[in-house]
Amino acid sequence: MRRGFLAVLAVVLLLAGCTSEDTPPTPAPSPDLSGQPIAVAVNGGPFQSGPVAAPAKGALVGAWIKPDELTHVGRLAAVDTLEANLGRRLPIVNTYRRFEQMVGTSSDKEFLAQGATLMVSWATGDNRSILDGEHDDLIRKQAKAIRRIHRPVLLRMRWEMDRPNLRATMWSGADYIAAWKYVRNIFKQERATNVSWVFCPTAEGFIRGDAPDFYPGDDQVDWTCVDVYAGESFQPIGQLMGPFLQWAAERPKPIIIGEFGVAKAWGSAGRAAWLRDAERTFKVNPQIKAVTYFESDPEGNGPTKQFQLTGDKLAFKAFHALVKDPYFNP
Repeated sequence: MRRGFLAVLAVVLLLAGCTSEDTPPTPAPSPDLSGQPIAVAVNGGPFQSGPVAAPAKGALVGAWIKPDELTHVGRLAAVDTLEANLGRRLPIVNTYRRFEQMVGTSSDKEFLAQGATLMVSWATGDNRSILDGEHDDLIRKQAKAIRRIHRPVLLRMRWEMDRPNLRATMWSGADYIAAWKYVRNIFKQERATNVSWVFCPTAEGFIRGDAPDFYPGDDQVDWTCVDVYAGESFQPIGQLMGPFLQWAAERPKPIIIGEFGVAKAWGSAGRAAWLRDAERTFKVNPQIKAVTYFESDPEGNGPTKQFQLTGDKLAFKAFHALVKDPYFNP
């Protein structure tokens, strides 16, 4: 199984939106992000969110935690260590899978036994080859694997599909939508009814204006989602995801922040300030019902794409305050 988890890490390094070298900018010496955060998505529900129910009040919190050892034991140790440092269990554990990697590993089962909800970030392949039926057996196998765990799952089918570097396999918004419906129909045929379907583009895609072109529709999506980072640009999270929030506010869906992070390039004080502002922003947008941090320093990337908080006392203290806030313990 070690080979499988090496592949999982490769997915994170290649596909989680943190892939190019960069030159470290000068950290802001005295960051001030204490202004009023953007409040747009104020619909508090209740929502029809599929098998993974959105909390009536507050928001769930979770993370992807990069393991030191690329094994099932290493994966468990990474999550256990972060949870011990935070003093609480994480209700959501994010996990990355290539197209051919199945859900239901021994570590998946252990997280489920501990009461966590899995958020499966599934890197499905070329949309037109999916529509041609070339991967039907693989899709059915995954549907059966998810059905067999008998627990609700958040499924991000080809998250960040709007990224320009994925256009060669996504083709277009219309192709992605057709592939989404095709895959979801196979899951229905296989009675994999324990899935909440999560539509999760990038914050940049909403700034550019092309992310909404990939939306499969309110009848196909259970949760809307966005990945948002203070990486190359140090801006308040409300500003970075403002166009997404305005778009999501018009849809009767709960919101999950699928990945968020602030880069080491911005210094400990800047990171702490950004996280405190993120907490405020999440709380004034009650349609946001879950948030998951990207606790990872992907290898080979520069400091504007390194997001691990562990080891940074000021930044981790700010994240710890968010996690311990009663609002994020519904």
